Amino acid sequence: MSTDLTSFESLKSLATHLRDTLANKKYILVFAYNGTGKTRLSSAFKDLGKRTANLTDEGGNSLSAEETTSDTLYYNAFTEDLFTWDNDLENDTQRVLQLNRDSSFFKGLRELEMESRIRPFLSRYADFDFSIDYDAWSVSFSRDIRKDDVTKKIEHIKISRGEENIFVWCFFLAVAQLAIDKQEAYTWVKYIYIDDPISSLDDNNAIAVASHLAQLLKKQSDIKTVISTHHALFFNVMYNELKNAEKYFLSTNKSSEYSIRNTGDTPFFHHVALLKELSEVAESGKLYTYHFNILRNVLEKTATFHGFNNFSSCIKQDSDDLDGTIHTRLVNLLSHGNYSLFEPKEMLDDNKEYFKKILNDFMANYRFNPELFPQKRT
Repeated sequence: MSTDLTSFESLKSLATHLRDTLANKKYILVFAYNGTGKTRLSSAFKDLGKRTANLTDEGGNSLSAEETTSDTLYYNAFTEDLFTWDNDLENDTQRVLQLNRDSSFFKGLRELEMESRIRPFLSRYADFDFSIDYDAWSVSFSRDIRKDDVTKKIEHIKISRGEENIFVWCFFLAVAQLAIDKQEAYTWVKYIYIDDPISSLDDNNAIAVASHLAQLLKKQSDIKTVISTHHALFFNVMYNELKNAEKYFLSTNKSSEYSIRNTGDTPFFHHVALLKELSEVAESGKLYTYHFNILRNVLEKTATFHGFNNFSSCIKQDSDDLDGTIHTRLVNLLSHGNYSLFEPKEMLDDNKEYFKKILNDFMANYRFNPELFPQKRT
């Protein structure tokens, strides 16, 4: 597959190219750094699918009104703008999240019982509950607090910004599921465009979100999907999950041209940057459970590069562990924990020592530029 650079004079022409590519592809993955134009590209893609038609009466006579339709269900920074807080400034008690009733994103809200469709997604990531007022077009939130063996529900809470982001993401997933299932209210969806979902996630949960999203997308056959991100680990997981996707690296230059380069048959190797991060946190001692996910990711990419079938081949075998199973089991166990989305847990001291040993042995066996890494990790 060619990795030649292809340039475009505008985001509109690039978006057109993506649509043309999707005529023969089911998925497109785009990696780009922040500030490159990812969000504006998703808007340009969506705008290409807009159609305006004159409305007619039952007799076929033209009316003065017009109807604008679209073919793209999208998630980007603008999606969050469809949800706005009413903080009840007068009484400070009835805080709700208002929904933009004019958006096609919320078609069929009441008829499709969105609460029951959102909860299975939200329960994976959050510990709060919600209810939708279908008449007021608003969402209120609650949380169960347990104290002295008594559970009390706190109503009308103001959830954090991170919790709000994950709620909007789960709302989107529920709508995407409706489109995939061809529910009547969403038969207009021919494309799904996702730009940087939950960009504030830690690495452990980036893996979980990517895997969950991939499983959802692979269940459908008709809707084409574009996913863009600046998150290296998220991109790599999506790469491995959606193996037949077209994969691009997006860049721009001072002339405001936009270029894409196909990443080829192997994922981006961000292992040097990831190793530098692991080296720094290992030296500082600020090690969290999700760092085992990053370490496993590096081990897997290294194993692939060297032609091994399993990442365990890149873990040094100790004299008292001739079959090399102890540290492999540790990496397997500690990279698959069900960790909190908003409260990453610090490793236990014993696990920190195991982590440092596996990392140090790996760095000793596979030489990297020593100038990039601290001379000593304790």
